[in-house]
Amino acid sequence: MILLTVGTQLPFDRLVRAMDEWAKANPHIEVFAQIANGEYIPKHMEYVGFLGQKHFESLFAQSELVIAHAGMGSVISSLISAKPVVIFPRRASLGEHRNEHQLATCQKLSSLKGCYVAHEPDDLYSILDEQHQLEGGAIGPFANPQLLQTIENFILQ
Repeated sequence: MILLTVGTQLPFDRLVRAMDEWAKANPHIEVFAQIANGEYIPKHMEYVGFLGQKHFESLFAQSELVIAHAGMGSVISSLISAKPVVIFPRRASLGEHRNEHQLATCQKLSSLKGCYVAHEPDDLYSILDEQHQLEGGAIGPFANPQLLQTIENFILQ
């Protein structure tokens, strides 16, 4: 199962629409989306606006791949769990955010094992078409396991 999450602060219709189109072309692959309060309503994948913590944890545990905006909560959770994560940044130039910080975040994260960056729907589709070859990453041995658990607990609360 693929889990799409756009976070809770802003809608992200461009990503939701792109994933819905991919789900239409790939009906044999389950996609579940958390779409916030966007205007675009998916037609080819299950979705909710917002998820409670327990429901999110359950879906996250079931997922083989996470698709997310460049929010650090989803990225860190994926790295801690060694799940591949595809990051699709919001762009201020398209009215999706107040500045281009998610582009800068993606530039830094693209070098991490397990983080895949897609800037356009076609990039996303190319990555998704190779999803079974994607490797999960992990926050390296330089990170304190207790600190990581504390961060994960905070994110999932």
